[in-house]
Amino acid sequence: QVQLVESGGGLVQAGGSLRLSCAASGRTFSSYARGWFRQAPGKEREFVAAISWSGGSTYYADSVKGRFTISRDNAKNTVYLQMNSLKPEDTAVYYCAAVTGGMVTTRLNEYDYWGQGTQVTVSS
Repeated sequence: QVQLVESGGGLVQAGGSLRLSCAASGRTFSSYARGWFRQAPGKEREFVAAISWSGGSTYYADSVKGRFTISRDNAKNTVYLQMNSLKPEDTAVYYCAAVTGGMVTTRLNEYDYWGQGTQVTVSS
């Protein structure tokens, strides 16, 4: 059974940092592009960051560029999202996802596998 499991969410003050992890099991995702999305209450799920299978290409939403960093460790089948300088508007449930194929995509409907999400709350 394929599973993506996020961890690392929590409550943090504005200006603080969190590191999210997404561990994959059930198959090897080393050849899959990976991404992070988020969904705030009452809003649609939106793209945050994505990384190619090799880690050589990364993409970020404008709202997080310069503050968030996506990375991956294929030996551990894990992708990370380092979030710095957090703002209250970053508050959301964060989801990791994987897409068959190694090319990066920002399109939600192109991802094949999803985690259950982890809550990130940034207080002002």
